[in-house]
Amino acid sequence: MPCTCPPSRKRGATIWLTGLPSSGKSTIARALAVALRAENHQVEILDGDEIRRFLSAGLGFSRADRHTNVQRVGLVAEVLARNGVKSIVPVIAPYADSRQAVRDRHERSGTPFLEVHVAAPVEVCAVRDVKGLFARQTAGEISGLTGVDDPYEVPEAPELRIESHHRTVEQSVEAVRELLVERRLV
Repeated sequence: MPCTCPPSRKRGATIWLTGLPSSGKSTIARALAVALRAENHQVEILDGDEIRRFLSAGLGFSRADRHTNVQRVGLVAEVLARNGVKSIVPVIAPYADSRQAVRDRHERSGTPFLEVHVAAPVEVCAVRDVKGLFARQTAGEISGLTGVDDPYEVPEAPELRIESHHRTVEQSVEAVRELLVERRLV
């Protein structure tokens, strides 16, 4: 029986990039989006900071609020992916149960979900400190920084783990692309 799957360009998927602050999630997401758009894929980046500012405005950083935030972005990603968009989601998503709930939502709808752990040691992230969070935490201006004084539950079995401190952005994007090819999503 012939495959009734849509052509890969039309097939959506969620590419969920999780990791510590300043691990490289957003940088990889932007470069991946450029590469996929160059191949005529429909792509949306659901950036964690933008989601926090608009869709999850008013939520704090308690475990419950972080879970709610992840579920909101997971719903949007799943709806977009179910409708043919490659949803690239660079969010910290520190808790395994929150990420699993998003994966479960995708599985229930038959929508591809790829968890990519962008791994970098906290010491490397603190040096990168893209948003100045580590400096503010060290100065006592903020608390609850994921990976420092709030937990980050490392994914046990992601589809891909990228050690961003050992790979260039281009190598990281190529690793994600290889996974997408392997899963027949591009």
